[in-house]
Amino acid sequence: MAALLRSRLTDWTVSVPLVAVLILAFTWGRELPAVGTFVVAAFLAGAVLAAVHHAEVVAHRVGEPYGSLVLAVAVTVIEVALIVTLMISGGDKTQALARDTVFAAVMITCNGILGLSLLIGTLRRQVASFNPEGTGGALATVITLAALSLVLPTFTTSRPGPEFSPAQLGFAAAASLALYGLFVLVQTGRHRDYFLPVDSQGRVIEHEEHAKPPSGRAALLSLGLLLVALVAVVGDAKTVSPAIEAGVAAANLPQSFVGVVIALLVLLPETLAAGRAARRDRVQISLNLALGSAMASIGLTIPAIALASIWLDGPLMLGLGGTQLVLLTLTAITGVLTVVPGRATLLQAGAHLVLLASFVFLAASP
Repeated sequence: MAALLRSRLTDWTVSVPLVAVLILAFTWGRELPAVGTFVVAAFLAGAVLAAVHHAEVVAHRVGEPYGSLVLAVAVTVIEVALIVTLMISGGDKTQALARDTVFAAVMITCNGILGLSLLIGTLRRQVASFNPEGTGGALATVITLAALSLVLPTFTTSRPGPEFSPAQLGFAAAASLALYGLFVLVQTGRHRDYFLPVDSQGRVIEHEEHAKPPSGRAALLSLGLLLVALVAVVGDAKTVSPAIEAGVAAANLPQSFVGVVIALLVLLPETLAAGRAARRDRVQISLNLALGSAMASIGLTIPAIALASIWLDGPLMLGLGGTQLVLLTLTAITGVLTVVPGRATLLQAGAHLVLLASFVFLAASP
């Protein structure tokens, strides 16, 4: 393994994540000048591209749907760490950070990544084909998790404001984790074929003709470098967040918009990976990434935040506001109408992308 790493140190997909992590170690918790912020941002972009490369290597080795699952879970675990870190150090202004970040992740994945994947697929083949059984099950799980964790707190009466009582939060966390675990078992077990790519006739493509899969040692190295790259992405995103906050304040945008920007940065690896899969006519893999990421963002974040709330001061605001509820409802309805036929056109892609644009615009101008 060490020899393989030494032989690849000149490869940018290896060197950039390692340098990005070193930069993170030297800049963490420090106020950076403009030049330092630019350098960190440049390596942040490089780490995103490297993460996509290593995720594709791992996916090629383990096959689908495991490859999509690896990237979705890896990104979400580190995203959770970022949220908890910011909540611990941010004080009262971070009471709604978990809600804003999770909701932004749901809107970006279910409208942005999904819409972009359909757009690429329909531009290539006019009609994008996918498996409605697996995609529909994933969408149903996302909607259930979102309603349980983000909608119900707005309407419960045990606590004033959009928050759960400790018992309600514990139930939501346990239910979210159990439902996510059940989905993973279904996706990787007896119904694995529901999440495999299909051809234009809806037939599952079990085996593809492509390059020889990488060796186990190379895949293991890429898995490690994927985690390193994702740490660099999230850590460097936090490092440049003061500059983002200053820019948001200078533009007279609400504080919650910072969470949208950081969510966009963190989800870049999945966005690029989904786009590449769609360009290879593997829209199902793109949808696995989109909906799997949304599901992991809720199913793993809420339990982690519930556990962290034991040590956090102040209330934990999880309930969505009126505008957010409308956007989530529109996303759920549009998603169902897109998924049920198993085939989508440019119109469905446009509908999802318009919903994403509406979310970003209303987040900037509530």
